[in-house]
Amino acid sequence: MRVEKILIRGPNWVGDAVLAIPAMKAVRAHFTQAEITLLVRPWVAGLFTSAPFIDKVWSESRPSSLLDWIRITREIRTRRFNLALLFPNSFESALMTFLGRVPQRVGYATDGRTWMLTNAIAPSAKARHQVHYYLDIVRTLSVKAEQPSVAIEATNEETAAARTLLASEGIPPEAPFLVVNPGAAYGSAKRWAEDRFADVADVLAREMGLQVAIVGSGAERPIAERIRKRMKSQTAILNGKTTLETLIGVLAESTLIITNDSGPMHIAAALGVPTVAVFGSTDEKVTGPYGPRTRIVKHPVECSPCLLRECPIDHRCMTRVAVEDVCRAARELLA
Repeated sequence: MRVEKILIRGPNWVGDAVLAIPAMKAVRAHFTQAEITLLVRPWVAGLFTSAPFIDKVWSESRPSSLLDWIRITREIRTRRFNLALLFPNSFESALMTFLGRVPQRVGYATDGRTWMLTNAIAPSAKARHQVHYYLDIVRTLSVKAEQPSVAIEATNEETAAARTLLASEGIPPEAPFLVVNPGAAYGSAKRWAEDRFADVADVLAREMGLQVAIVGSGAERPIAERIRKRMKSQTAILNGKTTLETLIGVLAESTLIITNDSGPMHIAAALGVPTVAVFGSTDEKVTGPYGPRTRIVKHPVECSPCLLRECPIDHRCMTRVAVEDVCRAARELLA
C-alpha cells in the first residue's frame, strides 16, 4: 500500500510528546513524500507549531459527547489517511481511527484494543527509555532510527516573546540566568523540597553570577512565592505568565535549569540547555531527560521508583537529595 497521508496520534502530555519526537523524525525521514498530520491535545500543540517533521498540527480535547465523536471520526474519514500511528495506549485513540476507517492502524496491544489494530504490538516486559518505546512502534514498519534525537529549536517568535517577558521581569536580553522549575503536574511525590530549590538557586546565582527565574503553571505560583521569600537573590516569577511557546523561548535563552521530572525538564533537554533533574518516585531509566547536556541527581532508596502521585511515608527519595548534590551536578555541567 502506498502511504500518502499519515495520522500520528501524539502523546497527551508535554514531556511524553518530547520523547516521541525521535519517532516522528524517523517517520518523516522514511516517508519523505507523505503528508504527516499530528493529532494532539491543545496544551501540547504549541510544541509542534513550527516542527519541520510535521506538516499539519490538529488539536482536539478529549471527546466529551457523541457529537464530538461523530465530528472527529468524520473528519478522519474525510482526510483519507492511509496510516495511523498511535502513541498513546488508550482505547479511545484506537477506536477513533477504527471508526475513521484508516486502513492501517499501528499501536501497542493494550487497554483491550487489539481487535481495532491492524498492527498490534506486544509490549515488551523489559523496561526501556520512553524514546525507544515510541520508536518501537514505527520500527514495525521498517522505519529506521540509528541516532535518535529529541533536539528542537526555539523559533524567532518564541525567542522574541520570551525576551519581552524576561525584560519586563528585570532580566535583560543576553543576561545569564538560571531557571528553577519546582513543580510537577503529576503530584507532590515528584517534587524536591522547596527550601532546597531556594538554597540551590542562591548558591548558583552567587557563584556563577546568574539571575533567577522560576517557571511553572499558575496553580504552582504559591510554590514559587514561598521559594522567592526564602531566597536572597533577585528572582522573577513567571508562573502563569507563559504560553507553551513562550516557555520554550525562555528555556532556550537560559543558562541552566534545575528541575523536577516534568514537561519543562524534557523541553530544556531537547533545546540543549544544561539540565539538572532531581528524580525520586519516577524511573530515570524510562523518563529521564534525553540529551548529552543533562545530569540526574537521585538518592537510591528501596521504595523507588514507586510511581505514586503522593508519598505515603516520609518522601525519603527526595529528602535524601542534598543541596550540595545538585550544586555539584550543575558545576560539572557548566565546567
